[in-house]
Amino acid sequence: MFAIPLAPDAELRPLEPWQIGEFFAHIERARSQLDKWIRFAAVCKDLPSAHATLQHYADKQAADSGRLFGIWDRGVLVGGCMFPAFDAQSGVCEIGVWTEPAGQGRGLISAAVRHLLDYALIERGLTRAEWHCSPLNDRSWAVAKRVGMTAEGILRSAYVVNGERQDMQIWAILRDEWVALREDEGSGATRP
Repeated sequence: MFAIPLAPDAELRPLEPWQIGEFFAHIERARSQLDKWIRFAAVCKDLPSAHATLQHYADKQAADSGRLFGIWDRGVLVGGCMFPAFDAQSGVCEIGVWTEPAGQGRGLISAAVRHLLDYALIERGLTRAEWHCSPLNDRSWAVAKRVGMTAEGILRSAYVVNGERQDMQIWAILRDEWVALREDEGSGATRP
């Protein structure tokens, strides 16, 4: 299967149901960090529920309505990114990420998100990519900001994680904005 280099010894690859053992071990290592923010992690309480999550994304990929990717650092699954929603007809997708502490601080998540934005907005020609997170999740919205997304607003009490209602902050970037950022990066120019 394909692998996209993110850094020396780190790569982005599809995360599929046959990788259930590795996926569940990763979720368990990251549980204290993920359960508060990541809905799918909070429901992955055992191997069958973790397998159901991976199968759900495999089914979404087959329907071209979502995808799930893992980030491996020196051969160990340390995080991932996904399209929780991907609607080619409407031209809108959502990108999400997660990581355990071993996957933080090296820019792996930001690099992976840039690949997903290139795929969705340039290769597939979607119009808009969204980022949904709790406004209290500083690490999450910092990634959205770092890749050039714009904060658009907060939906109050919009979703539930582990029985708690949470606000949802919406970030987004449009195709023409992303293309301009990529062109500026290629020319060496910087934007304020």
